[in-house]
Amino acid sequence: MKILSIFKDLTKFERILWGSSVIIIIISYLLSHSTNYLTLIASLIGVTALIFVAKGYVIGQILTVVFAVFYGVISLYFRYYGEMITYLGMTSPIAIVTVIEWMKHPYKDTKEVMVSNLSTEQIMIMLLLTIITTVLFYFILVKLNTANLLFSTISIATSFLASYLTLMRSPYYALAYALNDIVLIVLWVLASLTDSSYIPMIICFIIFLINDIYGFINWQRMSNRQRSK
Repeated sequence: MKILSIFKDLTKFERILWGSSVIIIIISYLLSHSTNYLTLIASLIGVTALIFVAKGYVIGQILTVVFAVFYGVISLYFRYYGEMITYLGMTSPIAIVTVIEWMKHPYKDTKEVMVSNLSTEQIMIMLLLTIITTVLFYFILVKLNTANLLFSTISIATSFLASYLTLMRSPYYALAYALNDIVLIVLWVLASLTDSSYIPMIICFIIFLINDIYGFINWQRMSNRQRSK
């Protein structure tokens, strides 16, 4: 898919949402006088990924993989090992599998993925895997002397839920990511108390939260539209 043609698929509201998100992120970066260019690059990639994930486009998941790598490196710098391990060892690999899954399940002959609803069995498996993953990572984070351990552990749980729901093509992926955004806002507020250069990351995840809320709304529309046809 050509990048320009994909942007043409965005509605007027989606273009405004994406454009304003990009502008706010750039302004916050400039005002912070930060020299951490990885933060800016990751934020711009992330917000672009979100608008296309909200559309149900595979390109959104491809950009998510790229964002996960950048974000993992940023997290390493501040000793947020939970975030680093989560994004490099969990979010990124699951996003790669999700790319394949979404490509296998397009909605008819469109670029849009087919929305799916989780069965009771799938929900039980998701909850079990979330508990196992969170407990396992908690002990790893303790060994690594991770900063802000509690919120880092909660972030792992919400990240796994979001990744799992995205893989399963459920509209509720966006609510899980919204919860994760809130946790990450707290984490980076704590980080910025030590280093003000991380303030753009706070703005970044506030923007992500807004985009994820829109993602949930749009996936509900997609689900209703696909069922009606």
